[in-house]
Amino acid sequence: MNTPPRILLVRLSAIGDILFASPLVTTLRRTYPRAHIAWLVQPEYLPLLEHHPDLDEVILWPVSEWRGLWRRRRLSALMRSILAFRKRLRSHRFDMALDLQGLFKSGLLTRLSGAAERIGLGSREGSRWFMTRSIPRGGDSVRIGSEYLYLAETLGLSVSDFPMAVHYGAGDDKFARDLIDRWDLGGGFAAICPFTTRPQKHWFEPRWAQLSDRIYSEMGLPVVLLGGPQEREGAARICDLAARSPVDLTGRTTLLEAAAIIDRSALLVGVDTGLSHMGVAFGRPTLLLFGSTCPYLDTGQPSARVLYHRLDCSPCKRKPTCNGAFTCMDSIRVDEALSAARALLGHTT
Repeated sequence: MNTPPRILLVRLSAIGDILFASPLVTTLRRTYPRAHIAWLVQPEYLPLLEHHPDLDEVILWPVSEWRGLWRRRRLSALMRSILAFRKRLRSHRFDMALDLQGLFKSGLLTRLSGAAERIGLGSREGSRWFMTRSIPRGGDSVRIGSEYLYLAETLGLSVSDFPMAVHYGAGDDKFARDLIDRWDLGGGFAAICPFTTRPQKHWFEPRWAQLSDRIYSEMGLPVVLLGGPQEREGAARICDLAARSPVDLTGRTTLLEAAAIIDRSALLVGVDTGLSHMGVAFGRPTLLLFGSTCPYLDTGQPSARVLYHRLDCSPCKRKPTCNGAFTCMDSIRVDEALSAARALLGHTT
C-alpha cells in the first residue's frame, strides 16, 4: 500500500488571495483522500483556514518575530529562529510543497520545508531557484481564481468543481444571529464593504452614502457597513453623509464574525477587498466595483457581477497615473450600481 502523501500549501497572505486559492484544499483532498494537507500562512490570516474541514493543519509563519529581530539587529537570534522553524517544517516530512504566492519569501519558506517536490506557481523575484518545477499563472485571466484552477489541472488533480470556501465557527454563527435579532434585520439586509488597502481601489464616500440610502428606500433593505479597525474614520464619514445611517460594524467584528454576517446578507456591494470576495464564496448576490485592479470579470456565480469600465490606463494596479482622480472608479455612478444591485435580486429597474 502506498504511503499517503504529505502536502504543504504556501500562501502567506492576503484575505482575497487565500480565498481564491482555497479550492485547492478540497481538490487535493478529493484526489488524495488519505493525504496529510497543511497550509503555511501568516498568523493574522489563520481564521480563514482554521475551520476548514479538509485541512489537517495550519502552520503559522512567525514573521513578526523575525522582523522584530531584524530591526533590533539581533541577527544571531534571528538565525536561530529561522533554523528552529526549518527544523519544525522538516519534521513534517512533506513530500510536496506548492508555493502559491510565487515571491522570494514564499519560495524560501517552501525550500525550508525540505519537500522533495517543490512546485511554484508563477514564480518570480528569483523564487523559481527554490523550486524543482515552476508552472506559469495560466488559465482564463477573466475567471475568478483561474491560475489556481490551471495549477490543479496541470497537476492532474480532480477538478469536477472548484468553488471557493469560507468556514467559520459556532461562536461566529451565534454573533451574526444575535446581531440580526438586535438590529431587527431578520427581514433581510445589505452588506457594504467600501474599504481596502489602496485608495485607488476605493469608491467615493458620498456615493456609498447615497447608495446606502437608496438601497434602503428603494429596495427595502437596511444596510450593514463592514470593515477593519483602521477604517472606522471612513465609516463614520459615510454614516454622517447618509440620510439613514447604516448599522456600522466597522472594526467591531472579527474576520469570521464579518464572514458569518455576509453569509446571511441578502446583498453585498463592495470594492476589490477580501470581505467582498466572501460574498462570491458564499454564493450571495454580490456586486463588485473594480477599477485600478481587475482580478476577475467572470465570478463563476450567476448571483455575482462585476462593474468595471476599462480605460486606456487600467488596470494600473499599484501605479495610478490619474493624479488622484481615480477616473476608473469615478465612472461607476450610483444609478448604475443601484440598477445592477436590483437586477441581482430580480427587481425590475
